[in-house]
Amino acid sequence: MEVNGTANILSSAYLAAEYVDAFLPGNPLQPSFKHAWDCMLNNYTKFQIATWGSLIVHELIYFLFCLPGFLFQFLPFMQKYKIQPDKPETWEKQWRCFKMLLFNHFFIQLPLICGTYYFTEFFNIPYDWDSMPRWPYIVAQCFGCAVVEDAWHYFLHRLLHHRRIYKHIHKVHHEFTAPFGMQAEYAHPAETIILGAGFFIGIMIFCNHVFFLWAWVAVRLLETIDVHSGYDIPVNPLHLLPFYAGARFHDFHHMNFVGNYASTFTWWDKLFNTDNQYNKHMQKEGGDKKTQ
Repeated sequence: MEVNGTANILSSAYLAAEYVDAFLPGNPLQPSFKHAWDCMLNNYTKFQIATWGSLIVHELIYFLFCLPGFLFQFLPFMQKYKIQPDKPETWEKQWRCFKMLLFNHFFIQLPLICGTYYFTEFFNIPYDWDSMPRWPYIVAQCFGCAVVEDAWHYFLHRLLHHRRIYKHIHKVHHEFTAPFGMQAEYAHPAETIILGAGFFIGIMIFCNHVFFLWAWVAVRLLETIDVHSGYDIPVNPLHLLPFYAGARFHDFHHMNFVGNYASTFTWWDKLFNTDNQYNKHMQKEGGDKKTQ
């Protein structure tokens, strides 16, 4: 039933993409983007694009998406949106997080990124402009990747919380009971590989162009940084996604340690009732606000 439901969601996403793409006018930015893409292809080898290009995309997007949350701590009017206002970020925590990030990015993730070129060669993944999928299809494929990654993350993340395993691996990520954006990839190296595998499963299924790989990197980083941001901002386009969990959902996981195991969507936690403590917490919060 779950498989059929997922298939229906992906099928609907592709149909919607086809419909939107058929009626959209020409994108005025397309010529400039095409020129930049062609310049990249003419000046760099496929290995350089797949390896160093992917690393640059990951680092730039990661810290760019972390920047708003980092600045929020200095803006008094943003503190009303902080989910755990009694646990502010500290320079010591942020510096420790940054050092761990650099280690994970360059000693764990970079070796994996180095395999990108060989992956694209083995599966004949194109780089050229003419083979690039239209953007609605890229959006639909990224959604498909998110569904796959979310399922992987739920079950493996829940396993990492097993009492015999937790203290050896996942405890590192839970050093911060009040998460902040930069902490999204703060984890034990083993966890980076275990949970990170879900990211690559989607690529194995959907990747049909190197640009799609970068698009999925951007989407996944945006999502994980958002849910770790520590701020529940009302105007958030990601909340337009059906069943999107959001920052408050994952923030409770860091505060409570139990439940809310999924990375992006809420359906697995609803199905297995691992969001029951969160629901009780939200009901209590709602009741407390009414009595104030």
